Amino acid sequence: MPDLSRRHLLAGTAAVGVLAATPAIAQRPAPGTPRDLSGKSILITGTSSGFGRLGAEHYARRGAKVFATMRNLPRVEAAQLADLARAERLDIHIIEIDVLSDEQAARGVAEAERINGGPVDVLVNNAGIGITGPVEVQDMQATKLIFDTNVFGAHRMARAVLPGMRQRGSGQIIQISSQLGRVIMPHGGHYSATKFALEALSEQLAYELVPHDIDVSIIEPGGYPTEVWVNRNIYTGALKARAEEEHLAGYPQIVANMGEEDGSGRSADPMEVPRAIEQLIAMAPGTRPLRQPVSGGNIPQVEINRVTAETQIGWLGGSPYGPAIRAVLG
Repeated sequence: MPDLSRRHLLAGTAAVGVLAATPAIAQRPAPGTPRDLSGKSILITGTSSGFGRLGAEHYARRGAKVFATMRNLPRVEAAQLADLARAERLDIHIIEIDVLSDEQAARGVAEAERINGGPVDVLVNNAGIGITGPVEVQDMQATKLIFDTNVFGAHRMARAVLPGMRQRGSGQIIQISSQLGRVIMPHGGHYSATKFALEALSEQLAYELVPHDIDVSIIEPGGYPTEVWVNRNIYTGALKARAEEEHLAGYPQIVANMGEEDGSGRSADPMEVPRAIEQLIAMAPGTRPLRQPVSGGNIPQVEINRVTAETQIGWLGGSPYGPAIRAVLG
């Protein structure tokens, strides 16, 4: 089988013809196979809890140098992670980054690059929040906060790492999206809107970074029993407390449950997400899938992902954008 790497796909129209005749096959490691991440440097946002905290520990135990970032330092979660790193002799460096801050994003990445002696290999955009309730109830304070965190925060971090990655000619950006970035449930506030936006931003970024040999992958988790439920209730409870009655009145049953979500009944293992990311990092550059669903239950977005990829290739595959689009979606 011919080499269908991104470099070959961008070499000219002949490569496009080859791709049309021969489907690209990503050589993915077997699920669950431990991968050696020695020599990799990984910067993760939102490591105080959830997938970010689990990932920081997991990648470091696999040999990676990890830059675990979180906001509002000092804090107990940072101290606990530092203690763990010392006890297990893990290469973990804790850096303060609030993804809402341009200055902290730039400064934190610069510090990671200084410690690393050059650009980081991988950015995992994990920081995110949820605020539930009907769209009408979402005031502008809640709306700006969730978009600033889930979309603009990921954009800030990508902008901070990309100059170094481009200069080196390699890198990887992994975005933590959601099943709800492809399908929509009522009363989820703007969560789906932000994740849909993140999916679109990430796909466009993936096309644009093909010439620089920088991969972008989107993780689409289902529901897992992490701290996201606790934090979501805090944000949603605050919204409910300040919301105006004229907006609350239209949805009495939904409003009654705002801030009262319970994720304790979910039994899926949250470690499935860090393990999936581990596999992506270990894959050869140019072979990583754009989208990777991860779920202990249903995966409703698989067909959506297939159809949208076919549509995108059918629409622009023969255009001047075709080589980049086929390199990402092939």
